[in-house]
Amino acid sequence: MSRTFLCAALLLLAGVAPACAQQEDRQAWEQLNVIVPMTKQVRVTLEQIARTSDRQDGIYTTEYGALLGWQIAKGVEFGVGYRRVGFHSANLAPDEDRVRQQIVFNRGRLAGRFRIDERFSTVGSGIGVRIRPLLRYNLPLGRPRLALFASHESFLLPNSTSWGQRAGYERMRNLLGVAVPLGKALNADIGYLNQYRFGRAGARPQMDHALSVQLTVNLGALGVAVLHD
Repeated sequence: MSRTFLCAALLLLAGVAPACAQQEDRQAWEQLNVIVPMTKQVRVTLEQIARTSDRQDGIYTTEYGALLGWQIAKGVEFGVGYRRVGFHSANLAPDEDRVRQQIVFNRGRLAGRFRIDERFSTVGSGIGVRIRPLLRYNLPLGRPRLALFASHESFLLPNSTSWGQRAGYERMRNLLGVAVPLGKALNADIGYLNQYRFGRAGARPQMDHALSVQLTVNLGALGVAVLHD
């Protein structure tokens, strides 16, 4: 196995060491992407997300949205999109509308995304901005589209809002998994996702252990990676 992949995996695992007095949760994350080509350089991605939680008593988050992407260079895509986010079960957070802009790149075994979210709450004014850099390393396993992967994403919040967002380094997500081709136009990313929310403003830190399953139906590949949320 590649030394680079082992190093990436060890670095991710080092970042998920349990913290004192944290609370933990077992979860399952599901995402479905359907990619529809518009031209040779433009595509639309339709997205659906559902997340379940033991602590939240079932499905606690749903997301529905779309992303318009332009391939501006080989392996580089600029995208803008919208999502409607709903919170359910024991999750009492107000629903949100989210607008996002992102740059995605694909260079050999490396893929990355730099995303900026603007969050609009249904119960208060003010726009919550999030900056989300993500880096992923893919280790091919000898068959086309079959690979091990490791990724890290940080959530940086530059501002606070009256409805609850607090500025600072809010959370990180680390993911280890396998990318599996299930058909000519269907791929699956299956793995273990560890999400760590830092304890801020007197709250306890929380670590989420999640089975992550993402299915992507690609009706016209443009050569730019689709990365998990």
